[in-house]
Amino acid sequence: MNVHAFRKQDGGGVRTDRDTRLSPGDTSWLTPLTTTVPREYVHRASLAEVFLTSCTRVHEARFVLTGQWPRAHTFFLSADGRRHDPMQIAETLRQVGLHLAHAEFDVPLGHHFIMWDMSFVSRVEHLGVGRTPSDLDLEATCVDVVRRRGKLVEFRLVTSIKRDGRLVANGGGHFTCVSEAMYRRLRGSAPAATHQPGPYQPGTLPPSDFGRTLPRDVVLAPGGAPNRWRLNADTSHPILFDHDGDHMPGMVLLEAARQAACALLPPGSALLPATVSTEFKRYVEFTSPCWIEASGLGLTGSGTFHAVITGRQDDDEVFTARISGPVVHG
Repeated sequence: MNVHAFRKQDGGGVRTDRDTRLSPGDTSWLTPLTTTVPREYVHRASLAEVFLTSCTRVHEARFVLTGQWPRAHTFFLSADGRRHDPMQIAETLRQVGLHLAHAEFDVPLGHHFIMWDMSFVSRVEHLGVGRTPSDLDLEATCVDVVRRRGKLVEFRLVTSIKRDGRLVANGGGHFTCVSEAMYRRLRGSAPAATHQPGPYQPGTLPPSDFGRTLPRDVVLAPGGAPNRWRLNADTSHPILFDHDGDHMPGMVLLEAARQAACALLPPGSALLPATVSTEFKRYVEFTSPCWIEASGLGLTGSGTFHAVITGRQDDDEVFTARISGPVVHG
């Protein structure tokens, strides 16, 4: 095998500057390259929002993956830019589940996923932003796997995320995979896949009341009663609505829960969502108001605040979330 380095001469010809002969099969000259997994496999439109970089199967239902979080994400970042937002863990878990279903279990692109629940427990002391992007090592196991006629239809994801050998989080969720035809039957009269402009109104309340710095990132509006808000998400938001859909994304509901929990605290304080557990009971539609209600369970002796958040639409409970973590100031 010949490897040549070429340089053009003045006359337009090519001169060989180096001729290195390698033995067959010798790949020592190759430099490993890093890229993301296909964005289609994690249902993202923007490559910048893909947090997984590789996946290897180590057993029938066990996998090791790598990932990367950017140093300065426009949404998943603390106000001072020094810490990754724990909610980025939830988005990473979501991407792991979708990627494994498509790339490792051959669920076709175009199938839909129902996420019944999502939870994680994080080590917030390991979420600091360093001088370079945060490289991640993940271990994922699919349990309670259900197949019908040889096709994956249901599984529970159990995942750990490490960074520099230190545990960042444990978490997972329960997924169901359905074909486009089955999805349309489930959705009934709901509009086909393209998110509609909802009743979004630019917020008038300080973003800091909800643990955010930018008004556009606030997904709640006054709800006419204490500790009650109307879901008010901007469907043109580049992160929360990265791709089209016919219902409110689960990550929007998680963000609404976090913001409602923050709003229970005194001004200038915010809840760092170190532990999150959410159950999704049905889709949240764009066509009628969704009301978010929150109650605080108080501070523990260690300074951890606990909150329970519920979403209701058309008099039905659509999701519940339990969030706890330290209170941060400023």
